[in-house]
Parts: sequence; structure tokens; C-alpha cells
Amino acid sequence: MSRLKPRERDAIVQALRAGVVPKLGLRHIQVGRAREIEELVKDMDRIADGGSAIRFIIGEYGSGKTFFMNLIRLVALEKGLVVMFADLAPDRRIHATGGQARGLYAEMARNLATRTKPDGGALSNVIERFVSQAHHNAEAQEQSTDEVIRQRLAHFEELTGGFDFAQVIRRYWEGHETGDEELKSAAIRWLRGEFATKTDARKALGVRTIVNDAIVYDHLKLMSAFVCEAGYKGLLVGLDEMVNLYKLNSSQARNANYEQILRILNDVLQGSAENLGFLMGGTPEFLMNTRRGLYSYEALQSRLAENTFARDGLVDLSGPVIRLASLTPEDLFVLLANIRAVMQGDESSLPDNALEAFMAHCSDRIGEAYFRTPRNTVTAFVNLLAVLEQNPGVEWSDLIEELDVAEDSGDDMSDVDESVGAIPESDELASFRL
Repeated sequence: MSRLKPRERDAIVQALRAGVVPKLGLRHIQVGRAREIEELVKDMDRIADGGSAIRFIIGEYGSGKTFFMNLIRLVALEKGLVVMFADLAPDRRIHATGGQARGLYAEMARNLATRTKPDGGALSNVIERFVSQAHHNAEAQEQSTDEVIRQRLAHFEELTGGFDFAQVIRRYWEGHETGDEELKSAAIRWLRGEFATKTDARKALGVRTIVNDAIVYDHLKLMSAFVCEAGYKGLLVGLDEMVNLYKLNSSQARNANYEQILRILNDVLQGSAENLGFLMGGTPEFLMNTRRGLYSYEALQSRLAENTFARDGLVDLSGPVIRLASLTPEDLFVLLANIRAVMQGDESSLPDNALEAFMAHCSDRIGEAYFRTPRNTVTAFVNLLAVLEQNPGVEWSDLIEELDVAEDSGDDMSDVDESVGAIPESDELASFRL
């Protein structure tokens, strides 16, 4: 394991205590999922070689979907891909008519990341890299930079929205050459999908179209082609919280979004997309519910159905759907040990038998659910370590025994909560507080 930086440690601890996925230092706590990661690494290689891929990451709330997707995001960055990740929300979805799809694209564009700028906001860096390369090529060929840009983006005119896309890139170069920061800013705003009206775009850049709800997917294909022209290997698009589509009350709105997913799926499976990959994270209900989920759309159900031969412990990870398996007790022990190492360093004061006692407590009080949804268990363990860190005279055994006695007697837990600190409860942790 590489050396843990203080910034990474703080980010990991704060995120885990809040029950969210840290954006830094994932390698320090990652365990399990080896086969799934291996399959996704193959997908990244396929995208880098000019192919395409799509995966639906399916798991219960707290099972590690977001963690897994962020891990693959880091793999993609290491492979030289550009990544665009965003969460769906009531005001952000794949297909819409009221600006929600453009809002989703704008969020992804703001989060665009590269290996040298992994935290997002890398769109301007990608454009700068492209125009710099074009400028160097122009000098070598004794041509104007604008002419080289036209040549390199000529094939964009065959794609939906490609003509104006290329025009905006040329306008960015014009602003770069003349020192017109306002023109450069307008070009980036257009590429991020932040123009709300065509009139404003025409006034600022001289183009007749904008990124709107109808062409979001087409613009993603343009972006994947552009990042390749800029010297990257491809584009990975990550969409989490897909369950928000399942929650849409309008069946017409749900079906319109599922039709867009079907279009993306068909393009990928048929080889029509190039250097482009998709990760979509959702719950089993989002996938399998035959009334509101993806399975309610017959064409999607037939394409996403499970392999009937993969049963009795057999798995098939080659299909579009990746179901996150439960962590084994051994995996969970290693995970807790990694968290202990992050919080306490190499000279840990908490022994291994304390981890075993904590896991036994979880197993007795929660059952096997704590393997399926490790989020709450991890949050509880981080809270336990925090109390031990801030109260040097407290013994870990006393805390766990106190919990056991209080729960067995059915007494009010206010005393324990006051000394240890309560965590948000879920169905699995209704009787488990730390």
C-alpha cells in the first residue's frame, strides 16, 4: 500500500463517517470485487482500443455501488481516458423536455476529469491541449492553426451537432490568439451546455444550436471523438442514482428515459459507438421491477435478462449487468483492518480480536445484512474508532459489552448514545447504535 497522505486520511475519515464515498484514497480501503474489477478493466482497455462498453452496476442501498463506480473511474483515468460522472436527480435525467437532460449534461461537463486533474473542471485543459497540439502541427506544416483545426475536426460535420461543435472550438482558438477571455469563456459555456437559448449562443459565438435535451447523447459522442483528437484514449460516462428514473411518477417520462437507455445500449452492443463507455448504477428495483423498472420496457428486459445457466453459485460477468456480490466475512475483516490502518496508522491500538468482536456483534444484532450493505457497518466502526481516539481511557471491549447489555435488557440507549455518538439508522440497524 502506498503512503497515506494527511489530506487523503482526512477525506476518507470524513466521508466514511458521513456514509458517503471518498473521492481520494480509495486504494487504501478497497477490498474484494476482484473479478468484477477485472472485467471492468477489460472494458476500459476496449474503450481505449476504439471500442465501447456499457455496464449496469446493480446493488442494494449501501452495498458499495458508488464506491465501485468511483474505483473504476480511477482505473479509467489511469488508462488515459477522460471521465464524466454525475448523479441523476429529480432535476437531472437522461431524457426530458424541460431542461433536465441538459442539466444532467452540464453537471457531467463540470465534473469532467483527466488523470492530471482528477477532481473535475478539466474541460478547459482538454481544449487547451487540443489547440496547443494543433498549433504545433501548424507550425511544423507551415499552415495556419485555424486551418489545421478545420482539418482535424472536418469529420465532425458528419455527426449530429458536429458543425457547431467544431465552430465553437475554432472560436475558442480565436479567443486564445487575441486574448479575448470573454470569447473563450463563452466557448467553454457552450461546450458545458450552459447556454439556455439559441439567441444567446448566436450572439456570443455565431452558432445556431445549443446543447439541449434532444441531443445530449449525440453531444456525448461528439465529446468522446473530441477527447480522442486531443490525445486521450476515450470517454467514460458514469451515471449514478439511476433509481431516480424508477421513482418518476409519469409512465410516459419513464419510458422516454428507458428509450434513451435502449438507444445507448443498442449503439454500444452493435459497435456503433467508438471510444465511449457507460457505467449506470442502480438498485435491483430499478432493474427488475416489471411495472416501473427497466424490465417494464420489454426491449430492455430481453437485452438485460440474466444468463439462465448462471445459477447455483455460477456467475457470468460478461453481460451488461454487474450485480455486486455480498462481501465475505474475510473481505469485511480486511476492510475494517484497512480503515483501522487509515485512522490509527501502522501502530494500531485496536487489536485484531476487537475487529472479530465487532463483527460478531454485527452478526448477532443485524444478521447477514451487514455483509450485503456494509455502509452502515463501516460508519459504525469509524464512529467506534473516533470515540477510542478521543477518549484514551476507554476500552473497546467495554463499549461493545455495554451495547450488548443495553440491547439485551431493552433499556433506553441514551446513555450509550451520549458517550459513543449515534449514527443514522437504517432498517438493518434499527437496534444497532454506535
